[in-house]
Amino acid sequence: MTTIRRFSCNDLLRFTSVNLDHLTETFNMSFYMTYLARWPDYFHVAEAPGNRVMGYIMGKVEGQGESWHGHVTAVTVSPEYRRQQLAKKLMNLLEEISDKIDKAYFVDLFVRASNTPAIKMYEKLGYIIYRRVLRYYSGEEDGLDMRKALSRDVEKKSVIPLKRPITPDELERIASLSIRNVSHESADQTSPSRPRTLYPGGYKRPELSVPGLLLRLDADEVTSGNRDETFDLVDRALAKSVQIVVLDGGATAGKLYEAACLLKSLVKGRAYLLIAERVDIATAVGASGVALSDEGLPAIVARNTLMGSNPDSVVLPLVARIVKDVDSALSASSTEGADFLILGSGEDNQVGVLADSLLKSVKIPIFVTCRSKGEAKEELQLLESGASGFVISLEDLRSSRDVSLRQCLAGAYAVNHETQNENESILEEKPLVEASELQEQKSSAGFIKLEDKQKQIIEMEKSVLREAIEIIQKAAPLMEEVSLLVDALSRIDEPFLMVIVGEFNSGKSTVINALLGKRYLKEGVVPTTNEITFLCYSDLESEEQQRCQRHPDGQYICYLPAPILKDINIVDTPGTNVILQRQQRLTEEFVPRADLLVFVLSADRPLTESEVGFLRYTQQWKKKFVFILNKTDIYRDARELEEAIAFVKENTRKLLNTENVILYPVSARSALEAKLSKASLVGRDDLEVSDPDSNWRIQSFNELEKFLYSFLDSSTATGMERIRLKLETPIAIAERLLSSVESLVRQDCVAAREDLASADKIINRTKEHALKMEYESISWRRQALSLIDNARLQVVDLIGNTLRLSSLDLAISYVFKGENSASAAATSKVHGEILAPALSNAQDLLGKYAEWLQSNTAREGSQSLKSFENKWPKYVNSKTQLGIDTYDLLRKTDKFSLKTIQNLSAGTTSKRLEQDIRDVFFVTVGGLGAAGLSASLLTSVLPTTLEDLLALGLCSAGGYVAVANFPYRRQAIIGKVNKVADALAQQLEDAMQKDLSEATNNLASFVNIVAKPYREEAQLRLDRLLGIQKEVSDIRSRLHLLEVEIDNIHVSRDEMRL
Repeated sequence: MTTIRRFSCNDLLRFTSVNLDHLTETFNMSFYMTYLARWPDYFHVAEAPGNRVMGYIMGKVEGQGESWHGHVTAVTVSPEYRRQQLAKKLMNLLEEISDKIDKAYFVDLFVRASNTPAIKMYEKLGYIIYRRVLRYYSGEEDGLDMRKALSRDVEKKSVIPLKRPITPDELERIASLSIRNVSHESADQTSPSRPRTLYPGGYKRPELSVPGLLLRLDADEVTSGNRDETFDLVDRALAKSVQIVVLDGGATAGKLYEAACLLKSLVKGRAYLLIAERVDIATAVGASGVALSDEGLPAIVARNTLMGSNPDSVVLPLVARIVKDVDSALSASSTEGADFLILGSGEDNQVGVLADSLLKSVKIPIFVTCRSKGEAKEELQLLESGASGFVISLEDLRSSRDVSLRQCLAGAYAVNHETQNENESILEEKPLVEASELQEQKSSAGFIKLEDKQKQIIEMEKSVLREAIEIIQKAAPLMEEVSLLVDALSRIDEPFLMVIVGEFNSGKSTVINALLGKRYLKEGVVPTTNEITFLCYSDLESEEQQRCQRHPDGQYICYLPAPILKDINIVDTPGTNVILQRQQRLTEEFVPRADLLVFVLSADRPLTESEVGFLRYTQQWKKKFVFILNKTDIYRDARELEEAIAFVKENTRKLLNTENVILYPVSARSALEAKLSKASLVGRDDLEVSDPDSNWRIQSFNELEKFLYSFLDSSTATGMERIRLKLETPIAIAERLLSSVESLVRQDCVAAREDLASADKIINRTKEHALKMEYESISWRRQALSLIDNARLQVVDLIGNTLRLSSLDLAISYVFKGENSASAAATSKVHGEILAPALSNAQDLLGKYAEWLQSNTAREGSQSLKSFENKWPKYVNSKTQLGIDTYDLLRKTDKFSLKTIQNLSAGTTSKRLEQDIRDVFFVTVGGLGAAGLSASLLTSVLPTTLEDLLALGLCSAGGYVAVANFPYRRQAIIGKVNKVADALAQQLEDAMQKDLSEATNNLASFVNIVAKPYREEAQLRLDRLLGIQKEVSDIRSRLHLLEVEIDNIHVSRDEMRL
């Protein structure tokens, strides 16, 4: 009996036999793991009795819009299990998931062109060959893209075959356009690539403000029951204090996906949305991250999968771990790099014990699930112990329990804020200070009793920095890195900040413990520091040696009784060069805030590649470095130590472009053990480590401590440098941010100018179209003039045949019968056979000409309008909406040429011609006299030319003259006809040109009206950017002058003291 189930990690170790077929593609392990993590619904295996793998299918769902489709990446069946329709069952399963759950338009797959059996099988399953991809397989064999339309594609548009083969490059470009949903028009806009962030990894860490509430919902709660009530409760919770929403799975993946989509539209960026366990669904709906159980994927795999699915995002996805015991919590917070923990529900007493245990050992945020329904004593106790917030449910929202929890959070925040202020005030206090001296001890830039000039420089710096912040926020409102400058400005009056950085396992925590004289921080060979940890001084009156709390911005603050912290704040950072992206970003983001960077190198691997990269990154912030080469006790002799020191100094000089490299080779572990040993002997743990007579100092570490104390001593040259470094920290941040802003503004200026040029290009395209219409109108004019010319020739020919002396009956009719003659055969012919048809044909032609003008202008106008809307869709608004009168420009036409023909009457023209013919006959025949007429009549009846001449000889001299002038009069009529025809042709040509000019002018007016708001927007944007560019340039000049002032600052050694 065959069993089809989901593929698991263990199956990767058992499906080798299935992949032995030479037509089956075999991928690396990470490829299969990615599919398992992102599209588990599309990865199935068929098992025979005895758990033998018979075959498997692997696929995914991807695309956008009408390109949203399921894809078969691989389907194969072991040779001994073929011809049992197993492949058909697997294919049907994937098609059903794509159709019913993911609502895809079609399913596609690629197959080798030589794999005839597979092609025939797919064709039997309903697949067609959509296109051929040349050299798709390893650049050697063509691939066939086969598709099958699903129920959503009603018109089967997805399976209309392409007529020509494509290359793999074309396939990639088409896929890229489909994913990004970029139109052909906007695809031409290639703006210069911008840096993702100012950090080397290109990602920013999502920030959690604590304490807060986490709302945990079930998919069934979202999709069933009273949905309106549920959404109303959630909406109100989001508007107040809920900052994270976690959606747990429903009965099916389809229901979870539906619930996730509904929640996504409701959350709208007001909170982080996390999907429990399902990385694929989190990816599909664009969630902020995932919440994983103890048995779920490793956090790093989930994070990397989410990052790979959204390469355009600059914010790292959130990964939470739902834990139920201490071990899994410690593992998730350290080795896995989870962003925060969710303490699962359980018995109240168990939760309390577990929470108390975790809060003492885990520094990342912990959200606790509580079942207490009474007073919030338990919650307050948890908050006091360090909990970051609480997990609430929909039931809690219905019972308004979230209100009491919010009150607890508000009270905890107020207490924490007050405690922080108290501790900060402790740092500023000096022992044995009289009341009269309190005013003098007001801190400025971490210093007191500064000269007036120095105070003025500090106040000037604050003012310039505030202006810089405003300019940055105006120029780049989405640049979140401005928070660095805001924080640096707020810290100008705070104590000096010394930040310890380095790779994990370089001994940073041991160095800090050695400086403090006690093991306050954890040490280990794996990353032990997971958060930014401030070490501040506090006189603890209780027996506890340290008190730690989480700041609302997520940083960890520890108050210690270490003497060195009286003069400086030390910051411990997570180690770099770890696979945990979050810890790396924490350190990178905090570096700019440092006044002094202490870079700890490990003697067993000094200046690794990642350390070199980190140093290069920090250069943009213009930081001062002190290098510590730790673990020097591993060297066998002084020569090895000197070689290592020379190597580090030589390379750091090149990297930092400086000759003065401060490097101290130490063994922090030995120094710490010596201090601890000495303290245990004396029975004291608060020894002043700066005492030169202390016999427990060890070589090298003593020099480091001397330097640090001299750096903190205002009476030394090194100490005088401290104020300069303190004041240069925010300036360096401002300069770096402004440099980035200037680059962005410059690119935006280029884009604005390109927008103006593009608008002008569309307008110029209209002019080109007018020239094209001018050229094409020549053909229309030729046709119209041809009709006139043909009519003219026919009339002339008729006149030639009519105005002859031999036309006796016609002459007699015109001369003797007058206007009332019924013999106007020539006139009737001109009207009925020549002019009337010609005028009718001309009207038809000119009517089509008018339609041609109108359709051309309407089409070009619509294309121009569409070009503007497609190129700048964000500018389509009320300002760009066109009135009816504007659209009338495309339809407006006076039809001058048609009116010219309509004003011409065939009957009137025929009568005029008839009168001219009558006049010719009357004048000619009347001048002949009786004899002339008789001779004329004789010529018409005598059979020979000789007889004609004899008859003419009988005519009088006057008659001869009259007859002789007859051809002249006939030619005069023909000339008159030609003149009238030429005049009509010129008039018609002018009218047709006038119609053309009116149409092209109306088109130009329409396009100018359409272009106006877009050009104005681009011009306003350009003017605004040029203004910002000048502001940035001005503020950078002021910062440069401020730097000069700080470099030249002279602080009195007698008056300056911390």
